[in-house]
Amino acid sequence: MSKSIIGSSWVVLLVTMAAGLSAQDRRPVGRAAADIVLPTHQILRPVGHQVEIPGRPADVLLLDGGKTLVVKGKKHLVFISTEDRVIRQTLTVPLNELSFHGIGATPDEKYVLVTGSHDTLWVAKREDGFARWDRPIHLPGPKGSGVSAPGGLWVKSDREVFVALSANNTLGVVDLHRWTLTREIPVGVAPYAVVPYHSFAVVSNWGGRHPQPGDATGVTAGTPVVVDPVTTIAASGTVSVVNLFTDKIIGTVEVGLHPCAMAVDESRNLLYVANANSDTVSVVDFAERKVVRSLGTRPSEKLPFGSAPNALALTSDGKRLYVANGGNNSVAVIDTRGDGKILGHLPVGWFPSALALDQTRGWLHVANIKGVGALHPPTGQSGFNSNDSLGSVSMITDLSEPALKKGSATVGVANRHAEADERLRAPNPDAAAVPIPVRHGEPSVFKHVVYIIKENRTYDQLLGDNPRGNGDPSLCIFGKEVTPNHHEIADEFVLLDNFNCGGIRSADGHNWTDEAFTTDYVEKMLGLFVRSHGNDPLAFASSGFIWDNALRHGRTFRCYGEMVQTTISPLGTFKDIYASLTSGAGKFRMRNKSHIRAISKNMCPTYPGYHPLVPDVYRAREFVKEFKQLDQLGKVPHLTLVFLPNDHISGTVPGLQTPAAAVADNDLALGRIVEAISRSSIWPRTCIFVVEDDPFSGWDHVDGHRTVALVVSPYTKRKAVISTRFTQAGMVKTIEMILGLPAMNQNDLFATPMTECFTAKPDYTPYTCRKNRIRVDETTAALDKLEGPARKDALASMKLDLDEVDEADEDTLNRILWRAMKGHDVPYPSRFVPRRRP
Repeated sequence: MSKSIIGSSWVVLLVTMAAGLSAQDRRPVGRAAADIVLPTHQILRPVGHQVEIPGRPADVLLLDGGKTLVVKGKKHLVFISTEDRVIRQTLTVPLNELSFHGIGATPDEKYVLVTGSHDTLWVAKREDGFARWDRPIHLPGPKGSGVSAPGGLWVKSDREVFVALSANNTLGVVDLHRWTLTREIPVGVAPYAVVPYHSFAVVSNWGGRHPQPGDATGVTAGTPVVVDPVTTIAASGTVSVVNLFTDKIIGTVEVGLHPCAMAVDESRNLLYVANANSDTVSVVDFAERKVVRSLGTRPSEKLPFGSAPNALALTSDGKRLYVANGGNNSVAVIDTRGDGKILGHLPVGWFPSALALDQTRGWLHVANIKGVGALHPPTGQSGFNSNDSLGSVSMITDLSEPALKKGSATVGVANRHAEADERLRAPNPDAAAVPIPVRHGEPSVFKHVVYIIKENRTYDQLLGDNPRGNGDPSLCIFGKEVTPNHHEIADEFVLLDNFNCGGIRSADGHNWTDEAFTTDYVEKMLGLFVRSHGNDPLAFASSGFIWDNALRHGRTFRCYGEMVQTTISPLGTFKDIYASLTSGAGKFRMRNKSHIRAISKNMCPTYPGYHPLVPDVYRAREFVKEFKQLDQLGKVPHLTLVFLPNDHISGTVPGLQTPAAAVADNDLALGRIVEAISRSSIWPRTCIFVVEDDPFSGWDHVDGHRTVALVVSPYTKRKAVISTRFTQAGMVKTIEMILGLPAMNQNDLFATPMTECFTAKPDYTPYTCRKNRIRVDETTAALDKLEGPARKDALASMKLDLDEVDEADEDTLNRILWRAMKGHDVPYPSRFVPRRRP
């Protein structure tokens, strides 16, 4: 087919697509009249009554004959009257946070017990209609010290409580009379929940069985875990059956991946196990101690992975099983007595994480861990900071068949399920090559994708000063003076002022950029950081990474820094290391490694991952050096992943880059990489995508999830402003479509591809890197040279956890960055102050 025909066809496609774009596609993230727009492809239209709770509600418990619902949030217990749906009391945990799962009450309901994030069983005494904290019970970590990361619990009696000690890989037994942990029973890897069955305790093990000789293994919180030998993703899930007379495991049952919540049907001797990383519920026969049935939870059998069933509730007659599908923001209702079909779905909040069923009244209460997103301030207007979460509880009183039918239709609309047939349609064998194909598997004019992942900035922080887009210049602290290349690229190509991150910090941000998905493990552990994340095999989706997808389908791949750990020896100052690295003096030895096998096999050995002492201009130098070699050899891979993390910023720690220098360093590195690619032999067939992994330590006048994204190629539109709502999953989808790859999961399947960014007529003009206007080696002065507010901020920065990405207290870091760039006389906007309520 001639170029002219290809071009005209592509123009027709673009016009048709633009005509089909509705106002829905351009709405910003946040609350609207009829629904809530999420920073994914989804919207929320929850049924029932919604009680909003700041924080991340992880578990629920019904008391007082169903009249009181106790919600376990991130830092609080919230007591809600189910009669009038009013919060009656909020009880703040005295230390640290509450854990990912686990709430119960003594038989007389005088005491409510919840597990803390680190090593505590918190006990709240109820008296005169209110609860107060009693003394806590210590649950030490492995070998009697450290973090035990307790999770689910079962209150057996007014004396004995069984607790899943996740980091210990044990079932702990607590004596409430003696106020102590009396013994531990070894179970599987990362125990999640515990439920009773006659004289047994049944424990679900998030990480499955312990490895055997010959197993491929990874490490989760210091414990070996069975992994897939190709993807390094956790590959086992089990439940342990413990005899309470002997404290011994009498049976281990292999179930699906990420087994978490359980429900028991004693009348039929059945155990239901939610497998969040398999999209199934395993039905275990207690007598035979084996899985006799597997129930699918996806809204349609044709859909790929992505429903994430992670909580269960069973009716007293055992006929209906309610399943919280975190990935679909819904509850599936399954007929357990028939053929196991799904009777319907109920739309709820963002990522439902716990269920409580009032058996008497037939009411269902659903804790939604992400609730309605970042909707600060309390007035409910759109949020400004992605970490200011507003969780929710959906209180549903109508579970009838008509309600299920109506709810199913809503879930379909909210998740775009009606588009499944079209999106799963086989590629057209006669399709011409265009920038972004219509269907997965059709040809693209591009042969190479360079995917650049950066760290932690919102749209307004960098591009809020661009008058062409929807920005707030008063919130821009790293404007054109600091980031001339970001601004020039956005002006020369496309300015995207409605692009959103799915996550809120690196722990989930890199999952969105690399997998277009976050697992139940990440969603429930987020912010606690008491086990592990990042390279933890439990953090990864069973559908795999974008590079797994590429390698499976015969594409080549090279990694520069993403999912790579870097150490430097001997340690030195930033100035010394900067001088050595940029001059090639070689005074410092750098070691780069990755625990992910595909990364380890395909990484540039000289390109570092995150390290606060390594400048991005060095990373750019190493990339450009190897890239030019590969270009000369004709071996540039199909997919190249580049990590440029220095816009992460280390506050104002003395001796480290100033905030302005760190971002200028990041900007200059980006400009050099883009210029090198645009002047190479592969430029006519290459597309560069740039995105932040998350908006941590940032603010934005539209929504805290809104971020910086760039698209650079000969076929990218020039000098265009595009306000279509795009997402990280949509960027992943666009990459897949270019490389002829299928979607990995429901998120990238239904996400909006970035087709609107492209044109049929190429412009091969190369990009010229703009010079930095800020010295990239500028550092914060020594502490003894600082005074007043600058010294105070330097001391505060030194106390922040900056060794790992995004573990610092965000509010503190935000204020430091604001003052460093705006000056100490400009007040920090009160609208960005995080909620101090639950």
